[in-house]
Amino acid sequence: MGRRQAREAALQVLYQVDVARMDPEEALAYLQKMAFPVTDDTEENNKPASLSSRDMLFARELVTGTLAHLKEFDLIISRLSQDWPLYRMAAVDRNIMRLALYEIFFREDIPGSVAVNEAVELAKTFGGADSSRFVNGILGRVVKDPAAFYPVQEGG
Repeated sequence: MGRRQAREAALQVLYQVDVARMDPEEALAYLQKMAFPVTDDTEENNKPASLSSRDMLFARELVTGTLAHLKEFDLIISRLSQDWPLYRMAAVDRNIMRLALYEIFFREDIPGSVAVNEAVELAKTFGGADSSRFVNGILGRVVKDPAAFYPVQEGG
């Protein structure tokens, strides 16, 4: 259906990996089978919840890219969320920010402002009452000066 739905799928996989300690490939396979069946891009009558093979590939790239840089992203989030340890954050918020950080730093085809806006929309849909403001506050600081945050300097 589109990149927004692919981001939702990626978020769900990241959440399963984070909270349930599920293997990323298992989580992707389960999601693909149950929640977002992949369809041929040329099929005319897609179900509303279906993802095209192109969008599923995008979701997979988001998941694998985010997981490859998890430690770095967690350091950035921890650095910016003063007095709010990573382990105390809502798992949804934490994973939304991780996903957006991957897009900001590693997806040249996605402007930083778009990554932040998409993250805020995910937070409004899946997070708590204050999630969208929290996510926007953290990511907004990163997108203003990405070079100040990546590559990550431990202890900085």
